[in-house]
Amino acid sequence: MDNTEEQLINAHKAIGVIDSGVGGLTVVKEISKRLPHESIIYFGDTARMPYGPRSYAEVRGFVLEMIDFLQLQEIKILVVACNSATAAGLSYYQQACELPVLGVIEPGVRAALVQSNSGRIGVIGTVGTINSSEYVKALRSNNGSLHIVTQACPLFVLLVENNLIATPEAKKVAHEYLDPLVSENIDSLILGCTHYPLMTDLIQEVVGPSIKLINSAEEIAAEVESILNNSGMANPFEYGEPRHRFFVSGSPEPFEEVGSKLLQREIKAYQVHLRNFTLPAND
Repeated sequence: MDNTEEQLINAHKAIGVIDSGVGGLTVVKEISKRLPHESIIYFGDTARMPYGPRSYAEVRGFVLEMIDFLQLQEIKILVVACNSATAAGLSYYQQACELPVLGVIEPGVRAALVQSNSGRIGVIGTVGTINSSEYVKALRSNNGSLHIVTQACPLFVLLVENNLIATPEAKKVAHEYLDPLVSENIDSLILGCTHYPLMTDLIQEVVGPSIKLINSAEEIAAEVESILNNSGMANPFEYGEPRHRFFVSGSPEPFEEVGSKLLQREIKAYQVHLRNFTLPAND
């Protein structure tokens, strides 16, 4: 098989996206905007979310199970659309498969460095992501004089997954997490969890219009587009509907409800038991 044939075969394969829950759908949404003809296969580990409080070893094990499953689904690139999972060991996942594997931390860092005028940058994320200091290390490796303020926001994921964003309780929690960052006079705030863009309106309201929100979902979508185009793996055909498939490890119904609202179309998700890759009998 020559390179042209191999590229054509790869062009028809899907983009794989994995996350601990629904948050990675923000990445799916941005990829679909940029690459509307590409098929996407998504896996949300909803039975074992949130990943933030778990150990890195445990998270890596979960992610490797999802990778094993998705590699059977004919994907050509894999996006680890979870900051906690990326922080737990992107290099492990890159070694586990021969495909390009992207995380969400570096693209967000690059965008923040461009957007910040004062060099005062805030980072919010899960407990695991913040404790890893991966964002701080990546930011400082580019500019050692930055003033960086971090805040773990563990309840944000639960608010998103349980569809409780538009509640007085959510606003109160947001103020508790974000007011200390605002008092540090940051001018940019990295949304260091792919669930957080689903709370953009609330977060912007709490921090005020002068603070720029950095959405890593937009940045990772741009990187996927660049890699596919430069490697010749982009789908060259502009006709026909792309095929999007959604898998979850927990109950499909809550995922379908939140996902349909986010993607603005009805979606169907299938439950998979990861350890033996079986669908429930009633599916």
